[in-house]
Amino acid sequence: MGSFDWDLVTGQLHMDEPGLDVFDLRPDEYDNKADTLAARVPPAEAARLDALVSLALKNGSVNYGVYFRIRRRDGSLRWTHTQGFVRRDDTGRPLRIIGIVRDATQELAESTARVGLDDERRRTTSVVEATTAALAHARTVKDVIDVMKDSRGPEYLGATSLVMGLLEAGRIHLIAEGPEGSFVPGTRWTRVDEQYPMSEVVRTLAPRFIESAQDFAESYPGLWANISGLGITSAAYLPLIAQARPIGALGLLYSDKSGFTSDERNLLVALGSSIAQSLQRAMLYEQEHDLAEGLQQAMLPRRIPEVPGAQLAVRYRSARFGRDIGGDWYDVIPLPGGRVGAAIGDVQGHDTHAAAVMGQLRIVLRAYAAEGHSPATVMARASVFLHELDTDRFATCTYAEADLSTGVVQMVRAGHVDPLVRFQDGSCHRLPVEGGLPLGLSAEFGRLEYPVSTVELDPGQTLLLYTDGLVEQPGADLDDGMRLLASLVRSGPEDLEQLADRLCDVTDERGGDDDVALLLLRRDAMEAPRSGGRLRQHVAQNDPEALSSSRHMIRAAVRAWGARERSDEIELAADELITNALMHTDGGAIVTVRVLSGPERRLRVEVEDRSSALPRRRDAGESGVSGRGLMLVDRLADVWGVEPRGGGKCVWCEFVVPERGTR
Repeated sequence: MGSFDWDLVTGQLHMDEPGLDVFDLRPDEYDNKADTLAARVPPAEAARLDALVSLALKNGSVNYGVYFRIRRRDGSLRWTHTQGFVRRDDTGRPLRIIGIVRDATQELAESTARVGLDDERRRTTSVVEATTAALAHARTVKDVIDVMKDSRGPEYLGATSLVMGLLEAGRIHLIAEGPEGSFVPGTRWTRVDEQYPMSEVVRTLAPRFIESAQDFAESYPGLWANISGLGITSAAYLPLIAQARPIGALGLLYSDKSGFTSDERNLLVALGSSIAQSLQRAMLYEQEHDLAEGLQQAMLPRRIPEVPGAQLAVRYRSARFGRDIGGDWYDVIPLPGGRVGAAIGDVQGHDTHAAAVMGQLRIVLRAYAAEGHSPATVMARASVFLHELDTDRFATCTYAEADLSTGVVQMVRAGHVDPLVRFQDGSCHRLPVEGGLPLGLSAEFGRLEYPVSTVELDPGQTLLLYTDGLVEQPGADLDDGMRLLASLVRSGPEDLEQLADRLCDVTDERGGDDDVALLLLRRDAMEAPRSGGRLRQHVAQNDPEALSSSRHMIRAAVRAWGARERSDEIELAADELITNALMHTDGGAIVTVRVLSGPERRLRVEVEDRSSALPRRRDAGESGVSGRGLMLVDRLADVWGVEPRGGGKCVWCEFVVPERGTR
């Protein structure tokens, strides 16, 4: 009997030496990781054990107990028993499990003797039941084969080994070969009309019980000539039938048995039925998985474009074991003026439909961004599109638009996890981006006003966008996952590709249950565009946050574009134009800041609104509280003017600014 202490936050599972003895492990072979112990547990037992522990953690239990088997060094199985006590914090969140593990072989042997479980019929029946229960967790054809081998069903039924074949395009494909040295050349694929026992049971849909070696030799002389040296004395071949049609055949080979009782025949037929149902389910799942995976790969970008002024790294990892396909995606969208759009998102669900919705949503979001819409408009229109698809799915998303010449990043978040920023010194912190409802839901509830957050990305800093599969952990809350991710980023390599691989590898080691999409964008000062850029933002009425964000954008652009000496003038003039548009029109305003090339370098501020009424400069008088706006613009700017635009107008002003590198 030994003891263990499992820290659910860090994943470390400490076990004393007697506990390691139960698992037949030496202390120098154990690294305090649960996966190392799991390697000793057959897959079917591991699935049952994981399910019981997960249930205890979720339903608030304070303890649990379970019998399970481990495989020793010599390949034999040992029954063990574990009792765990769950420790939780004040909120009920599980923090650790403390418990014991012990060898239960003798205990179960005595119990078996007392209740008469040595009766052959009950023993073999329990094997079929246990195998059927284990097959319930099998999701691929390989899983089914592994369960049949690891559950030791053939051994407990007295069989030496098993062979298995699947019916594919009128031929039988051998997928489990039997004992070593038993493979007969030319039998990997066989026709249904050939003289082989598996072919016969597929043709007749009836089991074939070969009572003796003589029966085998007389019935299948061609096959017997190749396997007579294996010591086979009898065999049972079972058709695998699902939905009234054959899908394959199973053969159990015996070395010290002759003849089959009626009870044995009934039990073997029942075993064949369970295996057939599991195989059919596995084949259908693999077909759906292959379709979804192909669809998803087709929908994700085939390559990431090179963006001057930035280093990029992207990753996508399927859920644990690679068996589920979801709606996670990433995208990088080159935009005019040295800008780049970066999107990360997650469509609800893990199936073909989620992958299809993801592909459509990624394409329309890219199209809206390429049309030149502001980040908030891009997100709002994508939400309307998803709602109009008439699907029951919603999606979370973060869209960031970065001007690499200034480092200004405008971000919109729709129900998604907050991004992270890594600084040049390796430190990392969370960016609290104000967000709106997930895509689809915001359109359904009429809440399409997405707030825009503006941050500055200095040269060498890295923006991390990711889906929740990177931070969600079984038994832990999201904040714990965010803190763990930040620590991994801080201690991770400097190279973006290596950092992306490291983050995904750690997720795989933790056994995450969700897909992971990851996008890393680092601003590179040495390669940043030097011709200036263009920034644009919508400012809604009665939205002080948007007004503050636009001032932040203008201040950062002026500083980055080398106009620091005139920053106060430019910011004050822009503020006056924006305020006039908000006060004297019925709608919001669109603010654009850009650098004009020509004989002299100019910075231009444009404020568009939907009113066709042209502004006029007037004297406010000594006691007036308004009327000075355009007078200030006229005094501060080198030139200003008004242009009619469609159903509205644009008020603009320009400032002569020095070339980069001059003062």
